[in-house]
Amino acid sequence: MPNGKYAAHRLQQVRKDARWKDTNYSRRTLGLDIKSDPLSGAPQGRGIVLEKVGVEAKQPNSAIRKCVRIQLIKNGRQATAFCPGDGAINFIDEHDEVTVERIGGRMGGAMGDIPGVRFKVIAVNNVSLREMVIGRKEKPRR
Repeated sequence: MPNGKYAAHRLQQVRKDARWKDTNYSRRTLGLDIKSDPLSGAPQGRGIVLEKVGVEAKQPNSAIRKCVRIQLIKNGRQATAFCPGDGAINFIDEHDEVTVERIGGRMGGAMGDIPGVRFKVIAVNNVSLREMVIGRKEKPRR
């Protein structure tokens, strides 16, 4: 490393080059997390339900978590979204329009014992899923 009187520019350049070895810096600068994210950095997104799927929980739990495969309207990408609530899957049919948001796992990953599921359904046809599950609202007929 240079350390003379006129070495400042070279030191800056060395530091700049070295920063690219830091994974967090390079991913942030190139915007890779936003590119790979189905919602493209948005907090929520709307999609059309393609099918209902049951996802097996990870060990040591034993359950079938009720999820839906959706196709996002904004970019056509497909994702799997969890349906929170007892019997919530019964309020969702194929070709319904659902609103999804992140499920809140570490570093944008899956949460809890649901492998590979990064989103949860919060509304069906612009009516809150939670309100329908507790019986306060009915699903709109169209």
